[in-house]
Amino acid sequence: MNQLPSNTLNTAAETLEQMPLTNHLVVLRKHLFRIVGVTLFLFFCLLPFRNYTYQWLSEPLRMQLPASSSMIATDVTATFMAPFKLNLFVAIVLAMPFILYQLWLFIKPALYARERYLALPLLVGSIVLFFAGIAFAYFITLPAILHFFISVSPETVAPMTDINSYLEFCLKLFLVFGFTFEIPIVTLLLILIGVVSTQSLAEKRRFIIVGCFFISMFITPPDAISMVMLAVPMWLLFEMGLFFGKLLEKPAH
Repeated sequence: MNQLPSNTLNTAAETLEQMPLTNHLVVLRKHLFRIVGVTLFLFFCLLPFRNYTYQWLSEPLRMQLPASSSMIATDVTATFMAPFKLNLFVAIVLAMPFILYQLWLFIKPALYARERYLALPLLVGSIVLFFAGIAFAYFITLPAILHFFISVSPETVAPMTDINSYLEFCLKLFLVFGFTFEIPIVTLLLILIGVVSTQSLAEKRRFIIVGCFFISMFITPPDAISMVMLAVPMWLLFEMGLFFGKLLEKPAH
C-alpha cells in the first residue's frame, strides 16, 4: 500500500482539527434560523391583533386617568409604530421558551450527564421566572406606580400620556422585572460552578439586601414605591436561590 506524503497527512490533521468549530457554527446557524423563523411567525400571526394588544397594555393607565383625560400621540407615526413595537416584543416574549430550548439543544452535547440533569430544570425555571417577573410587573407594580404618579399630579394639570412614552416605560419595567426574577437561577449557577458558597452568601446577606435597594434605586422610576416593589422581590428571590443552593450542596458533602 502506498503511503501518503507527510504534507498530505498534516493537511488532513489540520482539517480534522478545524472541523469541530465549523460544525459548531453550522449547528448554531441552524438553531438561529429556527429562532428567527418562529419569532417572525409569531410576529405576523399577532400583527392583526396589535391594536387590541396595545389596548390591553394601556388598560392599567386608562383605568387611572380622569374621565376628562386620554392617551395622546405626539408623532404622526406613533399610532402605527407603538403597536408595531409592542407586537414585536410580545412575539419575542412568547418565543422565549423556544429560544431557550434551542440554546439548550446547542450546548447540550458539551455537558456531562450531571450537568444535563441540572441544566434542564434550570432552563425550565428560568422560563417560568421570566414570565412571572413580567406578570408581577403588569398586574402589581405597574398599577401601583401609575396610581402614585397620577394621584400626586396637580389639580390644574390633566395627565395625558403619549403612547410611545408609555410603551417605552412599560417595556423597560417588564424587562427589569423579567430579568430580576432570574436571580435564583443566577445564584444557583454561581453556587454550582463554585464561584461562591452558600455559607459566604449567608454571611453577606446584610450587604446583599442593601445592594438590592441600591440597585433598584437606579433602575426603577424615581419614587419609593417602585424601588421597594423591586428591591423586596430581589431579596426574596435571592433567599430562594440560596435555599435551593443549600439543598444541592448537601449531596456534595
